[in-house]
Amino acid sequence: MVFSDEFETDGRQFGDGFDPRWTALEKNDYTNSALQYYKAQNVNTSGGLLHIYTEKKVNFYRAFNETTKKYYSDKKDYQSGMVQGWNKFCITGGIVEISAKLPGHVFSAGLWPAMWLLGNLARATYVGSSNFVWPFSYDTCDESNRISQEISACNKINHYDLHPLQGRGAPEIDIIEVMAGTVEKLPHTMITKPYASTSLQVAPGKKYNRPRLGTRPVNGTWYNGLQYGKNLTTDLNPFFYGVNLVHEPAKYTYQSDAISANTQLSQTHFERQHVYRVEWEPSDVNGRGGYVRWFIDGHFVYGIEDYTLNLTNTMIPNEPMYVILNTAMSSTWGFPLPCPRGCKCDCFE
Repeated sequence: MVFSDEFETDGRQFGDGFDPRWTALEKNDYTNSALQYYKAQNVNTSGGLLHIYTEKKVNFYRAFNETTKKYYSDKKDYQSGMVQGWNKFCITGGIVEISAKLPGHVFSAGLWPAMWLLGNLARATYVGSSNFVWPFSYDTCDESNRISQEISACNKINHYDLHPLQGRGAPEIDIIEVMAGTVEKLPHTMITKPYASTSLQVAPGKKYNRPRLGTRPVNGTWYNGLQYGKNLTTDLNPFFYGVNLVHEPAKYTYQSDAISANTQLSQTHFERQHVYRVEWEPSDVNGRGGYVRWFIDGHFVYGIEDYTLNLTNTMIPNEPMYVILNTAMSSTWGFPLPCPRGCKCDCFE
């Protein structure tokens, strides 16, 4: 073991500069249609646990309009917490295991709890740091991606002490992202809410002949050799295949892929601690080998081997990556209705 945090000290502060391992954000989140503003005070420790609180609380802040290039006043009606290890502790492969009780209520949609890894070249929610870097895991020089990948294997000059002719990026491994809500049969899958999504997000993605969102891929449109566990109900995630990141001029636009699975959860995941684990073996210096495997309570649920990525010639990530723990809220993730009894959507933990 090279790193452990049991959060056994009560009252730890995670604001910028307070903790040697973690930083809790104090800023707006404008990714994924977020409804929350992150405050450091919404992350604390007590009883041997790290707590992330989400509450109904108005925050006014100064925002920037990318179209007009002007600042304006804005507000968010919800407040939550994100803690991250960016630039403090990174790993390049290994096992990450987190014991956690999921926030809110099993039938309350809208909360978006996540435990994930991100390449240290990008800082989560700081979009300027992730443009043309997230989620590249690619070390090949080709003209179709030379412009859109900021640190391309085509680059001959070693700016900022980076190696010339080496492609770099900030890939993403989602240990879990949780969708709660009223039990309903989801189309084209055996999974119902609540479920956990486990994903590897990489770029460049598959540009053409992609699967249609909300339907299962037909032969030749998606990655082969994906592995699913037998002890738990796990299935391909047909609701998120990646993002087409549109930029001007068009030559800067690129496709990212989310190679994702959904695993059935139950009410107990919102009532007590469960253990979520990812095992990550990075690719070698030549971009070969490696795997990512996910487990819940010791049971294998999903796996991606290096040969699966042959479709796009991306690599199992070999970038230094850091841990992020947060609870977001989003209109794209279902608003929190109905609320837990006695809560009135005012507070979730």
